Amino acid sequence: MTPESADKLDAFFKTFAGEATPLLLLDYDGTLAPFRVDRFEARPWAGVRRLLELIQQQGRTRMAVVTGRPAGEIAPLLGIDPAPEVWGLHGAERLYPDGREEMEEAAPAAQEKLDALRTHLRRDSLGGLFEDKPNAAVMHWRGVPPQKAKRIEMRTRQLFEPLAELDGLNLLEFEAGLELRVGRDKGGAVEAILSEADPRAPVAYLGDDLTDEAAFRAVNLAGGRGLSVLMRQKWRETEAEVWLRPPEELKEFLEMWWKVAEA
Repeated sequence: MTPESADKLDAFFKTFAGEATPLLLLDYDGTLAPFRVDRFEARPWAGVRRLLELIQQQGRTRMAVVTGRPAGEIAPLLGIDPAPEVWGLHGAERLYPDGREEMEEAAPAAQEKLDALRTHLRRDSLGGLFEDKPNAAVMHWRGVPPQKAKRIEMRTRQLFEPLAELDGLNLLEFEAGLELRVGRDKGGAVEAILSEADPRAPVAYLGDDLTDEAAFRAVNLAGGRGLSVLMRQKWRETEAEVWLRPPEELKEFLEMWWKVAEA
């Protein structure tokens, strides 16, 4: 951790002195858990689950996972009690801790185009790994040899990019993949969470991927009570204010959160 990052963390945790409930917002893959080709094998790094559970059991933090996955996949992988709220599909889906669900409605014309694309990709996945979501078509090429990955990306862009010009459809780039989707992004999810919270509440967002940049920007608008954290082994250009490396610095951050919230 750089001295600059340490200073920003120290300043952020001092904002816990007020009465407002702090918000801990977390991406899942790459942030709480290492990437796996089989995403159902992506379990949190050792020690992370216990720290998250300690924070949850304090009852002094509002915790939410903001993920590109369907929301229902998170609780079985995370395995903490009580389960946090989850904003899935990059924010288009909301799963409350009590099991209630909400899905953002898409414009009919955009949904029709998307459904046609999903049907096409079920027949021909372009050589990649097609992930079929209710509000998106996702093509992955993580773990594929470089030359094959380039071919998959080229074919995917040829198919996705013209559709992204249509109203209501958006192209989302992430590491080793592309997603054509409808609905809010992670920034929109963070904005919705903040709109429900005390305007004085400290808020941190931890993420690793390009899809987390919108969330970083939303948190940065909260000013001194907000902290955006890039959580990844290698540095990249980012809107985040602090860079930490998982898993050790992730665990240090969560332990600090737990102790400060307990004080």
